[in-house]
Amino acid sequence: MEKYRLNKYLAQCGVCSRRDADRLIEEGVVTVNDRTAVLGTSVSDDDIVCVHGKMIRNDLDRVVLAYYKPVGVTCTEKDRFADKKITDMINYPVRVTYAGRLDKESEGLILLTNDGDLINGLMRGSHGHEKEYIVKINKEVTPEFVQKMSDGIYLKELDITTKPCVVKKTGKYTFNIVLTEGVNRQIRRMCKTLNCYVTHLKRVRIANIGLANLKMGEYREISGIELQTLYNEIHNV
Repeated sequence: MEKYRLNKYLAQCGVCSRRDADRLIEEGVVTVNDRTAVLGTSVSDDDIVCVHGKMIRNDLDRVVLAYYKPVGVTCTEKDRFADKKITDMINYPVRVTYAGRLDKESEGLILLTNDGDLINGLMRGSHGHEKEYIVKINKEVTPEFVQKMSDGIYLKELDITTKPCVVKKTGKYTFNIVLTEGVNRQIRRMCKTLNCYVTHLKRVRIANIGLANLKMGEYREISGIELQTLYNEIHNV
């Protein structure tokens, strides 16, 4: 019988991320076979795992959705000041939540899932999953701009230098960029440092998942080879 670390088990069941699972375990609200769990506990599918007294099962079907987020939708579940929360925009029979964010002013691809382990893998910038964007700025895209963006930009407000990335000019004011890290509002910050600002930003790909033929506000289920390739990439990191 295969054993899992308890935090991984809770994540796979879609309860929360591994980090949040550790927090729940430390709070003493997780039990295994009626005994309070501790960090590092291992479980199998035969064990009875409960969170706040509610039994958790590892037999739910994995759901992964690709959603074309419109401008104006906020990646949040609880912000009462948000006019449009992403979790309110998806009418799906299984509860899903977002794996990674895209700021309110931007549009494009967001993945939503009930698999907490997948969320954990996708949201870790250290895993190096590619995220591809189409960007328009208010100034002409010059060879110097492309080179500086590609080499990495020092962001004074965060005291970090962004990782080297692939940048290609696609028009007088537009470029394509592929990032492998998850700095908040990274592209906007990079452009601001180079004395320009983003007028339009669209994410078109996360790892092997693209927007395909989705229209704004639509979503599609990820399945088959496309889904397996995504999981392979996550687990092979």
